[in-house]
Amino acid sequence: MNPLCGRCNRVVYPTEKVNCLDKYWHKGCFCCEVCKMTLNMKNYKGYDKRPYCNAHYPKTAFTSVADTPENLRLKQQSKMQSQVCYKEEFEKNKGKGFSAVADTPEMQRIKKTQDQISNIRYHEDFEKSKSGGDGRHQPSKTSPAIPSSPAFQAPAASQNFHYEPTPAPVQPVAAAPPPSAGKRYRAVYDYAAADEDEVSFVDGDVIIDVQQIDEGWMYGRVKRTGQQGMLPANYVEAVNE
Repeated sequence: MNPLCGRCNRVVYPTEKVNCLDKYWHKGCFCCEVCKMTLNMKNYKGYDKRPYCNAHYPKTAFTSVADTPENLRLKQQSKMQSQVCYKEEFEKNKGKGFSAVADTPEMQRIKKTQDQISNIRYHEDFEKSKSGGDGRHQPSKTSPAIPSSPAFQAPAASQNFHYEPTPAPVQPVAAAPPPSAGKRYRAVYDYAAADEDEVSFVDGDVIIDVQQIDEGWMYGRVKRTGQQGMLPANYVEAVNE
């Protein structure tokens, strides 16, 4: 038995049958629902099991979701689950350190700026401690005792007495820290001394007789120039003997 046409609901014979969109059509009935342009299997577009041309194909739009109490509850639940997952991930990665950052020109500029800020802060603290009397390289503020002298006899009124003032005691100069068993370092950056107690060097210089002062600074001698003084610890690296 021959099927019926999906548009005119008449019998469709095999010679004029078009099978598309789960229906059978006459060749003349297979046309656009809007403009009635005759279509074929190459240029039709189906929507809701009805044929359309490209110009009149219905445009689908997104529907907005109503802000109902149920949707608000689901949204809050999703947010809480996201925070829980973030905290779990944070606890797992705590203490594992940060990932390596690419040594790009921008990162080098930021690193150099941070080093300069660190140096400025260090020198400010150094000057404050220097003026306060508790600097690392300042001599003791306690003056040495003046040697005792024989009992002073008041001269007679008729005698000419010439008084020589006692010179002020000379404070000892801060001695350079002792070498640390010949430990050697190699400069990995150029550094220009910012204070008189520091030493300048260039990338590749060997630093000898090094002594660690604190986490940020050390004392040593530049082998190339023979100059010695303080230098930033993050500008050098240890050399294995």
